[in-house]
Amino acid sequence: MNFQPDPEIITWRLHLTSSPEEVYPMLSTDEGRARFWAETAVEEDGYIEFQFVNDFEWRGKILDAVPGERFQVEYFGSITTFELESDGRGGTDLTLTDEGVLPEHRTQVIAGWVSVLMALKAAVDFNVDLRNHDPTRSWSQGFVDN
Repeated sequence: MNFQPDPEIITWRLHLTSSPEEVYPMLSTDEGRARFWAETAVEEDGYIEFQFVNDFEWRGKILDAVPGERFQVEYFGSITTFELESDGRGGTDLTLTDEGVLPEHRTQVIAGWVSVLMALKAAVDFNVDLRNHDPTRSWSQGFVDN
């Protein structure tokens, strides 16, 4: 298998023991996103205002939202899609794709999504927040932290 073989699309898959109905609100609600992704991520008028621990902010438009199945948002100039599929045993197979990432940001974005997805798994499957919430120990300083 080639690692991220498509230069236009970043793709990651993640298995969760939680159902698609439990996973979807983590992506689609302010409270869910704040449990693993950003310090706050408040939706207003179809846009999410992400605020990160290092005081970085991003406003992304929600492009698609199908409860229990799909959540898509404009994220730092790219299109990020979360597809949720039942694993047939009560869990979820999640596929993330990120299209349109600038080539100069690709390596960092590939790594960043691993951090976000593992934080999602910890939050939804184990009710654990892996983030340290310390602005002096953020991604900007080389720490693995969303």
